[in-house]
Amino acid sequence: MSDKEPEEKKKKPLPPLFNFINAGLSGMAATCFVHPMDVIKNRIQIQREKISVGKVITSIYKDEGILKFYSGLSAGLVRQATYTTVRLGIYNQLQEYWKQNYVGKPNFGVLSLMAATAGSIGAFVGTPAEVALVRMTADGRLPPEQRRNYKNVFNAFTRISREEGVTTLWRGSVATMGRAVVVNVSQLATYSQAKFLISSKMRIPEGIGLHFSASMLSGFLTTFNSMPFDVTKTRIQNLKDVGKPPGMIVMLMSIARSEGIKALWKGFWPTYCRVGPHTVLTLLINEQIVKLYRLYAT
Repeated sequence: MSDKEPEEKKKKPLPPLFNFINAGLSGMAATCFVHPMDVIKNRIQIQREKISVGKVITSIYKDEGILKFYSGLSAGLVRQATYTTVRLGIYNQLQEYWKQNYVGKPNFGVLSLMAATAGSIGAFVGTPAEVALVRMTADGRLPPEQRRNYKNVFNAFTRISREEGVTTLWRGSVATMGRAVVVNVSQLATYSQAKFLISSKMRIPEGIGLHFSASMLSGFLTTFNSMPFDVTKTRIQNLKDVGKPPGMIVMLMSIARSEGIKALWKGFWPTYCRVGPHTVLTLLINEQIVKLYRLYAT
């Protein structure tokens, strides 16, 4: 009897509220490790001239100090607390709804629609933190007299609302939502397939090694597909208060015309080096939180 009790507890479905909270906590914890890549890729994307990853890293380290690699961390954490919590929470709840109302597993089209819906809603909710993140990570490259010098993400929210209007917090939301749709659908389409190919061709068993390899392969394709949206939304969100900001398509075409089509993939490698590890860390931390919850709270 006593041997069966733990098994029964493990099989109990997790409460929806816990799933939402766990999603946010996992994403926030993973962000603490990969945030420097966000700083580097944002610095590269806002510059019109071509610049290498190595030069950006050296410039930040020499001119601003090692701690600047974590500038805007509070915004990155709030972004995860909003975007990731909503995105994963809605996606999981949509799958749960399907299980309760339909027979069999949803096909790829339905899963893609779920992922796109969850991603776009999550991105809209997380856009204010995204705007603050872009500005805080890019601040150090501006001349001292032009820097915004936000103290933290909440100070950024307050000042942006007061100085530029509340709607500025959602500047670039269309591009951010477009990127989220591409990222979510791309990850859904490639991660499972990557796992299958790697495990069958390279004989890598289920575990951290397989998850990491599949995430990095999936991350490459996801990053490539989403980069034009990422560069566009970064440029829009970093703009000074110049009245009505340009739309996503206008900004995208402007970048391609004035800087070349390759400019839409600026910051590719820092973004790629963030996507894969962040996915792996989020999943691993997520699993550990579930284990702790089942061990101590059930």
